[in-house]
Amino acid sequence: MPDGFTTKHGMLAGDAAPPHRADWTIEQNWECYTAAEHATWKTLHERQAKLLPGRACAEFLAGLKDLAITADAIPDFRRLSDVLIQRTGWQVVAVPGLVPAEVFFEHLANRRFPAGQFIRRPDQLDYIEEPDVFHDVFGHVPMLMHPALADYLQAYGQGGLRAQRLGALDQLSRVYWFTVEFGLIAQDEGPRIYGAGIVSSYAETQFALESPSPNRLGFDLARVMRTRYRIDDFQESYFVVDALDDLLRLAHIDFAPIYERAKQMDEIEPGSVLAGDTIIARGTGAYHAAGRRLA
Repeated sequence: MPDGFTTKHGMLAGDAAPPHRADWTIEQNWECYTAAEHATWKTLHERQAKLLPGRACAEFLAGLKDLAITADAIPDFRRLSDVLIQRTGWQVVAVPGLVPAEVFFEHLANRRFPAGQFIRRPDQLDYIEEPDVFHDVFGHVPMLMHPALADYLQAYGQGGLRAQRLGALDQLSRVYWFTVEFGLIAQDEGPRIYGAGIVSSYAETQFALESPSPNRLGFDLARVMRTRYRIDDFQESYFVVDALDDLLRLAHIDFAPIYERAKQMDEIEPGSVLAGDTIIARGTGAYHAAGRRLA
């Protein structure tokens, strides 16, 4: 099964017809959100706000505060953009959901973050396949307030356009997955969360840091490019960077030869630990083993 980034997380529209604009942007129409939709946002925000102190990295919590992303209502993208532009030159643009890869990369390369404009239903609080406004805004946007992450994500967009030409989207998508979506960072108190897929998930916020099941490994670019990931459940391995500036250094590396080496080597299963890995915590694998037995 191919990795799920290109089918589930912000990069592929499938058979959906493009909106009227070539860049797939739409109006957020903030005034059209219903009281029930704002209530869903409130439920999601409040339960994450209780969990994240002591689990999310300091940079995420600072961004959430500085952007004044509160439980009161779904944020207005225009207000978020006003603050972001002043801080890091980014803005948030509304899209209908999944967009084609080249559109996604083009937005990032120009410091535009494409955010799903819709919000999940109340019966989807714990899982939704397509990224919605809570995942995209609550999960991603606070980290755009940090200069290193802001620059890294722009470089990722530029690199994505090149990876398409090199036929290396699988390798590059894994870098995005294990950093921007499911990344951990070393801080004085221990690993903390900066990946949007974790900070926007009630269950994975706890699993990623506290469960004995997953591996927590030091980040290594070539290793990450070869590592498969889970799109249907918690991750079996998480990769830990030492600092956000480590991500920025990736922006200055020529990925092309690393792509070529990765293509010539075997892919790594999600829960594998290799001899050369930096092991921060070796997982028991118990959670996913139990799931396999049930299946």
